[in-house]
Amino acid sequence: MEAKKNDTTSLVDPNSPIFFRDAFSRQDETDDARFYERDRFVQHLDRTALDMVEHLIGSLVLEKDPAILDLMAGWDSHLPHTLKPSRVVGLGLNQNELDANPALTETVIHDVNRDPSLPFPDDSFDAVINTVSVDYMTQPIALFQEVQRILKPGGLFLVVFSNRMFPPKAVKVWTDAGEPERLILVNEYFQASGGFETPQEFVSMGKPRPRDDKYTFMGIPSDPIYAVYAEKRGGSPDRPSRKVAPIAYDEPKKEDVARRRKQIKDTLACPHCREKLSKWMVPENPFCQTWDNDFMYICFNDACPYFVRGWDQMEEEGNRGMSYRLMYDPVKDHCMPVPVPSNKALREGVAE
Repeated sequence: MEAKKNDTTSLVDPNSPIFFRDAFSRQDETDDARFYERDRFVQHLDRTALDMVEHLIGSLVLEKDPAILDLMAGWDSHLPHTLKPSRVVGLGLNQNELDANPALTETVIHDVNRDPSLPFPDDSFDAVINTVSVDYMTQPIALFQEVQRILKPGGLFLVVFSNRMFPPKAVKVWTDAGEPERLILVNEYFQASGGFETPQEFVSMGKPRPRDDKYTFMGIPSDPIYAVYAEKRGGSPDRPSRKVAPIAYDEPKKEDVARRRKQIKDTLACPHCREKLSKWMVPENPFCQTWDNDFMYICFNDACPYFVRGWDQMEEEGNRGMSYRLMYDPVKDHCMPVPVPSNKALREGVAE
């Protein structure tokens, strides 16, 4: 593979699947320009997930009047209205989609799979953003090297993806990987390309879908958002640190939650969302009996702020892919968190 000529690949485990002979093969190897000539004016993520993408970009692009490249762009660059870029270049394959993108000041038609060289001078951009397209890169290491070249020292490369894709055009190493493994893949692209600081990760999952989303009634959570980002080496040592700003959730006042907790024995309502708690039968476990009573009460409202922010809290504590629900013990008259790996977990124990 071409990328092996670059000695920075030694930073990656030589047994990594990115070095397999067919790693970047695809089910559909027809010309990408022909595939993408069809207009696709659709959003590939739900509104909650798209809001998270905007939040990410707004948190991490810190430069004043930044010059931004939207790499593998379409008709929406997901830039927040608070960002005031001096220049936004959209590089993609569909001219109609690029022309319809209101954020763009310039458009470039270029197939990065055919030629990963980017048609821009060195040190041209403050930020390069790639949203839900990394899974289609057939030469990612060469392309990441080009991104590093055109970024200004200290500039940001932000790669955002989800679990949605066009499988025929996604590369084999991506479709073969699970969602957590894809974070590792993108980290390896950064490491193998060289010239970047240590990549950082961000994960958002478990959020409720918008009320008007067609899948909301099915109990399916919002599309997950994964991001890996890094700065080009050589930036000013006193530049501000790039951190994803905390999410502001619509939560009740602490004093109201405390008051409702005191009343929960009589109300059997969640003190955070005020939804009725469900009676939940404690499963028998002869090896580790956690609770002595036969049943608890649990809030199964997926929009409960306690459950929604739990995904972020558990992520910060190193428990990725977990949240917690509020559980009430009627014997001890006590509320506690119960960890859950999905919004469907524990529901089989509901007794009513």
